[in-house]
Amino acid sequence: MSKNFFKKLLKDKLAFISLIFILTIILAGIFAPLVAPNDPYAVNLDNKLLSFSLTYPLGTDHLGRCIASRLIYAIRITVFYALLAMVITVFIGLILGLTASFFKSIRGVILRVCDVLLSFPSELMMLAIVGFLGTGIENIIIAAIISKVAWYTRMIYSFTINHMDKNYIHYSKVIGIDSKTIIRKHLFPLILSDIAMLATLNVGSIILSISALSFLGLGVQAPSCEWGIMLNEAKELMTIDPYMMIPPGLMILLVVLSFNLLGDSIRDILDPTYTLKVKDNS
Repeated sequence: MSKNFFKKLLKDKLAFISLIFILTIILAGIFAPLVAPNDPYAVNLDNKLLSFSLTYPLGTDHLGRCIASRLIYAIRITVFYALLAMVITVFIGLILGLTASFFKSIRGVILRVCDVLLSFPSELMMLAIVGFLGTGIENIIIAAIISKVAWYTRMIYSFTINHMDKNYIHYSKVIGIDSKTIIRKHLFPLILSDIAMLATLNVGSIILSISALSFLGLGVQAPSCEWGIMLNEAKELMTIDPYMMIPPGLMILLVVLSFNLLGDSIRDILDPTYTLKVKDNS
């Protein structure tokens, strides 16, 4: 990615705020033991359903556990595993997409397999895979990768194929540069920004999938800290204490919104008409 790309990204206020928020969330998850005010797993029925206080900044749940601490520790599962799934999916999609665009001999096989996978709704495929493999965050990650990798492969293929007929690619082949070097030094740098845009937009959907499956009881299991589990536990107390649904629901909303806004900004920067849009808005 060029310096000009980052300059344009930082000039976008929404993108800058979203990036700062995402980095703050990631740092809070990394340093959760230092940031969290209490033990997220400590049960104390004498303190159940408490309101805000210095000891419990967001109150306590039905088991007397600190809601703020559980929200912070949940970042490690909800956000970090979503990022892990995204990285693995992008890596596999990148290899398959570049291979399909550069090697015609196996292009048809890769693209036909992608067409088969894309014929199934991703959410339905994830439910089927998790139902077959069983509950657990590892199985959710596997399901997310399988359901998304075909889409990534297709998109990366479409990005790469646009550059295959460029003169410098033909020239590199004529002078005898090997395929791996052409892919690494010529094709990959050209599509890096596009990959960043795809990945950023897709992290939000993976976070929603992890939380949704956990909410349905098919993902992470209690007493683990995860936003979907917190919503599942809170729904049982909606008539008694509806507030319990607000913190995890708001965290999911803000994090997914931040990733989507950042992805939209990257897409706008990559749009050839980006400069004209900025001038029209100023």
